[in-house]
Amino acid sequence: MKKLLVLILVVISILSFSKVTIEFWHAMSGWRIELLENMAKEFMATHPDIQVNVQYTGSYRDTFNKTIAAVKAGNAPHVVQIYDIGTRAMIDGNIAVPIGDLIAKDPSIDLGAFLPQVLNYYTVNGKLYSMPFNSSNAILFYNKTFFKEAGLDPNRPPRTFDELIEYSRKLVKKDKDGNIIRYGLTWPTHSWFFEQLMAVQDEPLVNYDNGRGDKRPTEAVFNSQAGKNIFELLAKMTKEGLLINTKREDWSGARQIFLSGKAAMLLYSTSDVKFITDTAKENGWEVGTAFLPKPSLSIQGGVVIGGGSLWILKNHPKEEIDAAWEFVKWMTEPAQQIKWHLETGYFPVRKDALEQLLMEGFYADHPNYLTAIFQLLLSKQTPNTNGAIIGVFPETREIIETAYEKVINGEMTVDQALDWAADQVTRALKKYNRLYE
Repeated sequence: MKKLLVLILVVISILSFSKVTIEFWHAMSGWRIELLENMAKEFMATHPDIQVNVQYTGSYRDTFNKTIAAVKAGNAPHVVQIYDIGTRAMIDGNIAVPIGDLIAKDPSIDLGAFLPQVLNYYTVNGKLYSMPFNSSNAILFYNKTFFKEAGLDPNRPPRTFDELIEYSRKLVKKDKDGNIIRYGLTWPTHSWFFEQLMAVQDEPLVNYDNGRGDKRPTEAVFNSQAGKNIFELLAKMTKEGLLINTKREDWSGARQIFLSGKAAMLLYSTSDVKFITDTAKENGWEVGTAFLPKPSLSIQGGVVIGGGSLWILKNHPKEEIDAAWEFVKWMTEPAQQIKWHLETGYFPVRKDALEQLLMEGFYADHPNYLTAIFQLLLSKQTPNTNGAIIGVFPETREIIETAYEKVINGEMTVDQALDWAADQVTRALKKYNRLYE
C-alpha cells in the first residue's frame, strides 16, 4: 500500500511538472535565427513549464504559404510571424485567435504602452488581430563620406525628389573612360518603397479608405498623380544613370551595392540599421540615415510600418493557446523589445522601451536608430499612412514591380504602366472579393 501511494505521488508530481510544448515559426534569416532561438531559451528559463520549439520557415511569403498549408493539414504551429501584408488574408481565413480577444481577458496588458502608429496597422474595423513584434519602415541611408567628397553637407540629406536628383548628379562618379563606377542611389526594386512613397504623399493604393473602410476595396487607385510622381522620379534617375536598379526584390544585392561603395545612397529598411552602420564603419565610411524624400516640402503624409507581427493560431488545446499567449506577451515586453531593437534595427513597438533607451542616452550615441522612430511618430495618421489592407497584396506587389520594369525597359510609358497595373490589381481584387460575398 505504501509503495502504491509513493507511485501515485510520483505520477502526480510528473504530471504537475509536465511541459506544454508550442511551435513558433518565423521568417527571420541570417543572424536573427540565432537571436530568436536565444530569446526563446530566455523565455523558457523563466517559464520552465513551457517548451518553445523555434523554426525558421523561410521568407515572409514562404512562411505565410507554409502556415496556410499546415492549417489545412491539421498540423499548424501555435505562434507564427506573418508579414504586414498578410493581415487581410489571415483575417479572412479565420485561422487565428484575435489578439484583441485575449487582451480583453488579460488585465496585465496595457495597450496604452504600445505605439498607436503600430497598433493602427494591425487593427481592422476596431479589432486588434495580431501582436506587433518586428516593426520597421523605409528610410534613406547615405554615405556621409561621399557627401563630403562631393561638396555636399553630410548633415543635410535630400528632403525632396528634386534634391534627390540634384544630389545624385553630384555624387555620381565615372572613370576616365566615362563608365559609371559610383551611382547616386540604389534600392531593392521592391513595391514596398512605392507603397511607402504613396503614403508619404498621403495617397491610397485602393479605394474605400485604403481597404480599411466598411466595404472591401474594389478598385486600385495608385495610378494617380502621386503614383506618377514616384515612377517618373525613378525612371528619370535610371535614364540619367543616377540610379542602379537591382533584380526584383533583391535586398542583399542593393545592400551590397551600397556597402561596396558603388552607390552613395540607399533606399532600404530600418531592420538593418545595425548591420549597415557597423559594416560601413569597418569599411572606413560614415553612414547617415534620413526620412524618405517627397515630391515637395509642402506634402505632409507619413510612412507605413513594415515588418511583421505574431499571430496565435486556432484549433489547439486551451493550455497550449494559453502558453502561446504567455510567449507572445513576453516577446513584446520592454526588455525583449530593446534587445531586438539593438541587435537588428527594427524599432521597439512600445513607448516605455523607447523612453528607457532615450533616458539612458542610447540615441544620442546612435542617431541612426532614431530616424525611423521619429519618421513614424511624425507621420500623420490616416488610412493611407496606416497602410492598405487587401487580400491580394503579394500579387499586387508583383504587378507594380512588373509595371516599373516595363517603364525602365522602354516597353510602356509611366501612364500606360500604372494604368495597366491598376487594372490588373482591380481584377484581382474583384476575383478575391467573390470568395467572401
